[in-house]
Amino acid sequence: MAKILVVDDSATQIAQMSKVLQKYGHEILTAEDGAQAVEVTKAEMPDLILMDVVMPNLNGFQATRQITKGETTSHIPVIMLSGKDQETDKLWAERQGASGYFTKPPDEKDLMATIDSLLQA
Repeated sequence: MAKILVVDDSATQIAQMSKVLQKYGHEILTAEDGAQAVEVTKAEMPDLILMDVVMPNLNGFQATRQITKGETTSHIPVIMLSGKDQETDKLWAERQGASGYFTKPPDEKDLMATIDSLLQA
């Protein structure tokens, strides 16, 4: 069982992802924007983060960069979830330090396989 931070400005998306993750026995933390995600990450040290891209205050790319480049948080894998499916978005996510990128809604089995492999790494 891992502690996973779900970051999205949509309460519906947070609820859907939380339901899937809880089904697999994971503990859920939530944040509604990138700035809150950075704060929660520093305070709670989740095992993994699922990060939306388009959000107010600090977008998912900016938040991911802060987390993956942070001294105390760089070890935490971030998987980006987005409605954007352009190859450039995926490359930009990689450059910010993301460990994975899925378009919404992600295939549950593929997402869980990626989460499992990152948690075991």
